[in-house]
Amino acid sequence: MYNLPSPQIEGDALAHIPFGDIVYYISPYTLVLFIFALVFTCLAILSKPEKQVDIAFGGDAFYTKVIPEKQMRFQRFMAISCGLAAMAGVTTGDIFNFTLLTAMVGICNIGIVASVKNKHVLDNAYEYGILAMIATLPLFGGAAIILATTGALSMWELFTAAVTVPVIAKGLLVIGVIGEGMAPVYVAKAEITRAPGAPYVLMIHVSSLLMFLRVIEIIISM
Repeated sequence: MYNLPSPQIEGDALAHIPFGDIVYYISPYTLVLFIFALVFTCLAILSKPEKQVDIAFGGDAFYTKVIPEKQMRFQRFMAISCGLAAMAGVTTGDIFNFTLLTAMVGICNIGIVASVKNKHVLDNAYEYGILAMIATLPLFGGAAIILATTGALSMWELFTAAVTVPVIAKGLLVIGVIGEGMAPVYVAKAEITRAPGAPYVLMIHVSSLLMFLRVIEIIISM
């Protein structure tokens, strides 16, 4: 029942965890993405944030920014939440779950820098938040079109040759994931990357990349 149809780029399912109609699964492709998400989530749990060093332009002066404990706890919590959402997103076998978890990754990305007391960072986070909210329209719109045209959201059915997914739905899914932080709109959160708190801030890049790699696999397999 839970053998992924062929041909596809990810290989056969190695394991699956059914939750009613929603089945999470591990394949060679999703296993690699899951391990990346797991490693960076563990780093967020175990690591302390680095001290950001700013150098004065035109001189030798520099100063270190100390991360307040309250900010550190909040950033760590949001980074862990982001990692968990990414791990679930790269292993889910349901299109709606994937879109929901992608949106959660976008929200957590904003949350990672929400406590930073820096006007430029917060302004950029606000702009990225607007962009991420707009991106939910094509993201969930693509899932809605898939459901309306095929009557299914399960990848176990959508990956079969008997089901034809409209190209417009695939395109909307990709646009939605791109809007959550990938190029070419990646520049919208450029200032966020200057926020103190690595490796927590690093989760912003990793989670966005993992969700993008997963959606490419999904649209090729459908």
